[in-house]
Amino acid sequence: MPDMKHMVATVNATELDEIKKIPVVCDFPDVFPEELPGLPPDRDVEFRIDLIPGTAPVSKRPYGMAPDELKELKIQLQEQLDKGFIRPSSSPWGCPALFVEKKDRGGKRLVWTTRPLNAITKDIPKTAFSTGYGLYEYLVMSFGLTNAPAFFMYMMNSVFMNELDKFVVVFIDDILIYSKNEKEHEEHLRVVLTRLREHKLYAKFSKCALRLKEVGFLGHIRRKGSSG
Repeated sequence: MPDMKHMVATVNATELDEIKKIPVVCDFPDVFPEELPGLPPDRDVEFRIDLIPGTAPVSKRPYGMAPDELKELKIQLQEQLDKGFIRPSSSPWGCPALFVEKKDRGGKRLVWTTRPLNAITKDIPKTAFSTGYGLYEYLVMSFGLTNAPAFFMYMMNSVFMNELDKFVVVFIDDILIYSKNEKEHEEHLRVVLTRLREHKLYAKFSKCALRLKEVGFLGHIRRKGSSG
């Protein structure tokens, strides 16, 4: 790998105000939306659903929730319905929904228990999930699914095919940009943000660290002037 003197990585270390003032970042406000704008576009690769032959649908009762969780459940279901991420379902499939704590900004994230589906699918499971307010199904890919990371990795490699091993390393939704000097780094950052814009992919300021001289990535520390 070339010398890494200037780097960018989507890691949890950032000063948001400084990032937002970087000129090249200011040129791409649509890549850093406060909220996702809606359904993603149709892509060249599709997430198929392949079941082990002879598999019967799995349907589980919804988990019980405390009153405050039920209130939050209503809010999040409505938000996802409004954005078109989910729709009411009559599927014979259904795994229970539950909340997990968000890592980046607190609060609760609505997820669904995929283990029963992952145990019987070759590829991509059904996405219906059950709640105290009915059954819903995803119109977008959920990361709890067995092959979701591999599929997303394939898509990201396709998006950055021309940049991989030149100044970009991708691992699922982490992107590292490495450059020899500041001028080159600004050019590389602009190319990456352009690719994200072209493919309607989005980044979070809270998960970005820019213009680093040292970064931890995939279990390794990369420093200015390091190689290999």
